[in-house]
Amino acid sequence: MSLYLVTGGAGFIGTNLVKKLLADGHAVRVLDNWRAGRFPERVQPGAEYLTGDIRNSDDVRQAMSSIEGVFHLAAAPRVPYSIEHPQETNEHNITGTLNVLVAARDAGVKRLVYSASSSVYGNLEMKKKLSESTPPHPLSPYALQKLAAEHYCRLFAELYGFPTVSLRYFNVYGSYLDPNGAYALVIGKFLRQRKAGEPLTICGDGQYWRDFTEVEDVVQANILAMTSPAVGKGEVINIGYGQARSVQELAALIGGPTVAIPERPGDPRFSEADNSLAKQLLNWQPTISLEEGIGRLKREWGIT
Repeated sequence: MSLYLVTGGAGFIGTNLVKKLLADGHAVRVLDNWRAGRFPERVQPGAEYLTGDIRNSDDVRQAMSSIEGVFHLAAAPRVPYSIEHPQETNEHNITGTLNVLVAARDAGVKRLVYSASSSVYGNLEMKKKLSESTPPHPLSPYALQKLAAEHYCRLFAELYGFPTVSLRYFNVYGSYLDPNGAYALVIGKFLRQRKAGEPLTICGDGQYWRDFTEVEDVVQANILAMTSPAVGKGEVINIGYGQARSVQELAALIGGPTVAIPERPGDPRFSEADNSLAKQLLNWQPTISLEEGIGRLKREWGIT
């Protein structure tokens, strides 16, 4: 049994990860500032919860006591918010990550798994899979900050011999999703509208393609990244289902009438992960299709 620290462990992905780690028999400590709000259903019995902020190095150092591995999920994630508040989000996403890396290195932690973002790729040409060798082109402070944090993770592996690996997530959705949160905004919005009996609002023609990835698969990728002997040298690895689906298809799966609204400028038309490196290094394979994942969510939301 290991003692793991999950920063941001009271968030959407963090809650799912904490729940899985506990089910596997591990001890879990969570460091969270509850910035996204307090959701009682996200507090997992058996986990230790510390209220603190990754921007505060003392909070982070205290949380590292006796920790064997760190899953670093804490972030200020919204792209529009980062555009409006670049300095604040920089403190969360870069300074906060640096605080976590330094404290983990100094505490003798065995490995850190960093939650990165596919937003670093920017808006590339239509129908092109995104691989880790694709040159990043961040289009928001958030994307730039996540890219900088990846490089910090790489440098800590190269300069200090501190094992790290960064996982670039693609459009994560699933249980404990906050319909107003930063992940899977389209899915959360559609579920909320469907539950309320309202038409689903689709931007423009709905021909926006995303690589929707169920959170259970993302959690498994994290656990493999923590334990695999093949990684730990600062690698960056895509974590996506590997098949882009359109917003129109998503709306059809959720069901109900739809209505078109004006397009949002700057939204990429196409985002699809090349996940071959994850399969090669982590022996990771996504298992939950969009059809199955949306079916699960509809049952959880009581949508028939």
